[in-house]
Amino acid sequence: TFMTMSYILFVNPNIIKAAGIPVQAAFAATAIASAFATLLMGFLANYPIALAPGMGLNAFFTYSVVIGMHLPWQTALGAVFISGLVFFILTVTKVREWIIYGVPEVLRLSIGVGIGLFITIIGLENAGLVVKNSDTLVQLGNMRDPGVLVAVAGLIITAWLLSRRVRGAFLIGIILTSILAMITGVSPAPRSIGAVVSPVNPFAALTPTFWHLSITGVLNAGLITILFAFTFVDMFDNIGTLIGVTRKAGLLDEKGNLPRMGRALLVDSIATMFGSIMGTPTVTSYIESASGVSEGGKTGLTSVVVALLFLVAIVFAPLVGLIPAQATAPVLILVGLLMMSEVVKIKFDDFTEAFPAFLTIVMMPFTYSIAQGLAFGFMAYTVVKLISGRHRENNAVTYTLTILFILHFVLG
Repeated sequence: TFMTMSYILFVNPNIIKAAGIPVQAAFAATAIASAFATLLMGFLANYPIALAPGMGLNAFFTYSVVIGMHLPWQTALGAVFISGLVFFILTVTKVREWIIYGVPEVLRLSIGVGIGLFITIIGLENAGLVVKNSDTLVQLGNMRDPGVLVAVAGLIITAWLLSRRVRGAFLIGIILTSILAMITGVSPAPRSIGAVVSPVNPFAALTPTFWHLSITGVLNAGLITILFAFTFVDMFDNIGTLIGVTRKAGLLDEKGNLPRMGRALLVDSIATMFGSIMGTPTVTSYIESASGVSEGGKTGLTSVVVALLFLVAIVFAPLVGLIPAQATAPVLILVGLLMMSEVVKIKFDDFTEAFPAFLTIVMMPFTYSIAQGLAFGFMAYTVVKLISGRHRENNAVTYTLTILFILHFVLG
């Protein structure tokens, strides 16, 4: 499990550094938050599920909230903390079940696909394959640029590793692409072993971010839709991962339900709050945990081992500064591809399902916002079901969220 998801130690800092978070602090926060959350999952829920900052939500945090809305990263972390608190409250009440069973399946499927495209376009930009154009918005980058060529080579290498089902394909791809970048002069090479691995005081590394979140900043900014996006995506991402991994492990009961799901979701909500205090966006369950299950991991002991490995990985903190964007861009693109797989489950032959799914999917990358994709998806679903005479397929959740989104757009 650790090998298949350890790439997040380098990808997450590389993403959130664009928000202004120091890269060394981001690495330490990622490792410590992942270790804490995974350890808690092992002890409290006794499931072989590992957690770490979520792909997609970290990009949303950086590019939509901080850069797009011109907010300090401290305020964005405050929003993450509040979303974790809301998730915690929803988990200990019946509201969680009301939301889970009230959200149409087509929207749940579309969210993952849309986030996949959102991550992909960020990866393409980081690789230099897609660049801005004042006339056409975007265009192909300079294919003769050494950085672009390194990213393309990294994409090919990582894709080959995935096609061969190599364990830790993403991590190996990042390392090989980084070496290639150093050889070609795209990024500087380390001058000593201390630039790669060195004893690190995690508490000192966390100084720039530890407890620097701003709750008052969130309240003053009125980030309702942002809070909704963080909470909503985290909830359904976790539920999907928990069900998928535990089904593979044979841990579901005879009715297909997951025992101790409440505990597992509590872990996630606590982990999100803890992560924001450390200095990293939303912490969530990782589908890569399935790799550990396939190797025989059935209990929380697997999570405990993964947590310890995250702590050991802190000694590689100096290495994160040597990883160029060209090395992590292929991972973003290919993670986007993997998240797109759910699109085949959407009923595109039913217009009332296809239309809201389509809007959810395309609005996320084209507005650079997961929140806007959610808003348009819910509004489209509710309206198209009403005008097509299938209003009974709506429910209290779809009506409530649609009204809230409309009020948000009208009132600003």
